[in-house]
Amino acid sequence: MGEFSAGKSTLANLMIGSEPLQVQIVATQMPPVWVSFGTGEAVVVGTDGEETPYDMKGNGTVDPEKTAYIRVFAEEDILRLVDIVDMPGISDPNMSSEVWERVLPLADGVIWCSASTQAWRQSEAAVWETVPQQVRSKSILLLTRADMLASSRDKSRVFKRVLSETEGLFAQRQMISLLEARDAGECAEKWAGSGAEDFVNAFLDIVAELRLVLNSGDAGLSLPETRGREEVTVAGHETSSSQDSSEHISQRRPTAKRLNPVDDTVGHVVEDDQDFMPKFS
Repeated sequence: MGEFSAGKSTLANLMIGSEPLQVQIVATQMPPVWVSFGTGEAVVVGTDGEETPYDMKGNGTVDPEKTAYIRVFAEEDILRLVDIVDMPGISDPNMSSEVWERVLPLADGVIWCSASTQAWRQSEAAVWETVPQQVRSKSILLLTRADMLASSRDKSRVFKRVLSETEGLFAQRQMISLLEARDAGECAEKWAGSGAEDFVNAFLDIVAELRLVLNSGDAGLSLPETRGREEVTVAGHETSSSQDSSEHISQRRPTAKRLNPVDDTVGHVVEDDQDFMPKFS
């Protein structure tokens, strides 16, 4: 989620890897796009529940006011863990907020994208106040477009301000350059320097906790507070938040934490070591 042109669809395509969100489908005035694991054809799901085929080449027309979401399928590993919903921009004056408001109650967590050049505007804060606490506690604030800031000093100053203004509102807060992450290829240094590695780690931590919460039957349970000193990276430049203590959280390569595909129970959680460059699967 986030305002228009905050990098939401770029992030979704980076996470999924196969770029199922084509240019036509992510244009303004489009309804939410729900991406799931599978091979089925794309469909438009109306507010009445009726499904009709959707042309991914964008030749068809969609009325956002009468559409709940567009359902898209891709065979990518990240979609075995979660479904990803790409929401319309909250600030589009040509679209009713009902278009995304009716889908928000279905979300278990949110990645809120906010452009670093105009980080955490009042309009964003106002919308976030309406999100239930149990969803906030499983959400990430991601400051995008870090490459548009002139220097490391500017990045640190922006990030420090946002940390102060959003304390207690998200489980994790990160900064990233999506373009640098996209262009990192197989270079681990560039991938980490873009901020992508820290974001992947934060995202998979929340997914793992969320799976445990949902399987426990207590969907309202908040994530445990981060123990020790919260280490954050501002697009590759290490800093720290005000949550200081003597304990240090060590960095690690991102790993996919998923439930055993045969016995889908909490007691059979396994970790599959995977490198997530330049996608998450």
